[in-house]
Amino acid sequence: MKASGLAVLVVLAAVSVLPAAERQKPNIVFILADDLGWSDTTLYGTTTFYQTPNIERLAKRGTVFTRAYSASPLCSPTRAAILTGLSPARTGITTPNCHQPEVVLEATVGKAAAADQKAIQPVPVSRLKTEYRTLAETLKELGYATGHFGKWHLGAEPYSPLQQGFDVDVPHHPGPGPAGSYIAPWKFKDFKESVPGEHIEDRMAREAVAWMERNKDRPFFLNYWQFSVHAPFDAKKSLVEKHRARVNPNDAQRSPTYAAMIESMDDAVGTLLDAIDRLGLAEKTIVIFTSDNGGNMYNEIDGTTPTSNRPLRGGKATMFEGGTRVPCVVAWPGVTRPGSRSDTMIQSEDYYPTILDGLGIEPAKDQKFDGRSVLPALRGESMPDRPLFQYFPHSPYVPDWLPPSVSVHRGDYKLIRIFHGGENGAHRYLLFHLGNDLGETNNLAPFRPELVAELDVLIDRFLVETHAVVPVPNPKFDPAQYRPELEGKPRSQARGKNAPAAARGPQANVKDESAPALLGWKARGCKAVVKDGVLIVSQLTEASFLGFAAGKHGGSATVTFRIKAEASASHVDWLPGGPGTEAKRVNYSLQGGQWEEVAVELPAQGPLGVVRLYLPAQKTPVEIDWIEIVSKNAKPTRTDF
Repeated sequence: MKASGLAVLVVLAAVSVLPAAERQKPNIVFILADDLGWSDTTLYGTTTFYQTPNIERLAKRGTVFTRAYSASPLCSPTRAAILTGLSPARTGITTPNCHQPEVVLEATVGKAAAADQKAIQPVPVSRLKTEYRTLAETLKELGYATGHFGKWHLGAEPYSPLQQGFDVDVPHHPGPGPAGSYIAPWKFKDFKESVPGEHIEDRMAREAVAWMERNKDRPFFLNYWQFSVHAPFDAKKSLVEKHRARVNPNDAQRSPTYAAMIESMDDAVGTLLDAIDRLGLAEKTIVIFTSDNGGNMYNEIDGTTPTSNRPLRGGKATMFEGGTRVPCVVAWPGVTRPGSRSDTMIQSEDYYPTILDGLGIEPAKDQKFDGRSVLPALRGESMPDRPLFQYFPHSPYVPDWLPPSVSVHRGDYKLIRIFHGGENGAHRYLLFHLGNDLGETNNLAPFRPELVAELDVLIDRFLVETHAVVPVPNPKFDPAQYRPELEGKPRSQARGKNAPAAARGPQANVKDESAPALLGWKARGCKAVVKDGVLIVSQLTEASFLGFAAGKHGGSATVTFRIKAEASASHVDWLPGGPGTEAKRVNYSLQGGQWEEVAVELPAQGPLGVVRLYLPAQKTPVEIDWIEIVSKNAKPTRTDF
């Protein structure tokens, strides 16, 4: 919770009695890459294809952590954990849904699940509540200038960086990735390129440097959360061609586009380091570099996956090491030893309490953390072992996916509990010894039941202490529809008439009624005619929609349309496998009464398949001027009626 004015005075008073040398508050630069895997930099000797000289340059100034973990295998939960020091189990932010229109501030128990699923997933939170006391708020009260640059993905206003302790927010964008493309022209609402063809990471780094220059004479907290290397997968053409010439077709890391994206990300890190040196701030600036989750192993670019997390198993959106083990460098002048390494386990929740500890600041009254200070590890000292948890009660269909799960690391052992995944509603377990089995191929749970029980007690305690809303048994589970052999298989392998309902979707048995084509769109459950360049849709019900076969589009996409309707709310669905597969949904709302341009971002993780634009169920006709679909791997599709 946020401190009262009295608590702030107490904290400031505590600072004022420190010796003068200790009152020299260091600057803090926090660089968070997006979807950068543990093997996506040259820090750990796991890649020969990617080039990250500036991250290596940072490593020479501080400590590389070999066992750093994100709070979650997905981005928004980790971002919330960094800013609050709290686990996703406590905040309830367990999916990257914070760009969606619906505001959910408390996690709740789920209502239902398909008959082939053993557990019902909880309904996650969709905004970082302003009641949480953020790192930015604490530092601002200590006299720091605070600036956020890049991706946010924790909620639009009134939950944006400007309401969470930051003085500035550039480009003030709530979405899951760069608006449209990394290369200008972009589609940010109020942020335009300064030169044609500008790369967003080049621009963000320049904006961050200009802000540092303006605040160089006072302590500052620069929160640079890069858009890179999240979808959409595009990059500077010159860099793509450079890396295309270096591709080894036998290497699991062989996407020249992704290599180019990593180079631009690394260049931006270099731009910040150059500015810190030029401004004479190197000896009083803490620089932290890490990632929000593991590398993307499920999309496709250049005929392959974006990256490989080898030797780790899995990737983004999985509970295996590839989903949560991330690169990490901390350079803290006077604390870290240049060029050092540490195998102490740390994770996202630790940064906030560590920074306070290093500044000699006590947490606010009643403020508690799920993380701990790892300042001794930064000094090169050993630290007592402690369990480390990741909570992910969801099951996206990516390679190596698991049903809703929670994990605990203790020493070299890692236990994954699959909620109600066993017989008769009991939990199921995976146990690995990472020291001997980094690739998590040998499940020791059947052979070490006493250790499973011991570690499971820690999980129970963690879930109770964080007040986690957990998955519950599915009373409608039907063993006849359960297909355990499809666990861990990507969605493309879980289709067909014998696939489980979770893969086929709730519309599997719905007949596809014919309707006249409207420049590629089809009207379903309504009447549609074009008059004077405007599509007029009438006889509307809650099931009325316009459908479009968007097979060439995939990955993170945006559906934008100009519409005139009554004040209302509806949604856009996409069916990755086409008709008969599970629909994904994003809501939208209308002010009503006049023409509106609405942009709906679809966080797709593969082909869009069929896009369905559901329309408000109103008595008067809805008018639509045009519809446009923009995605990472195809030219925009614009339909002007």
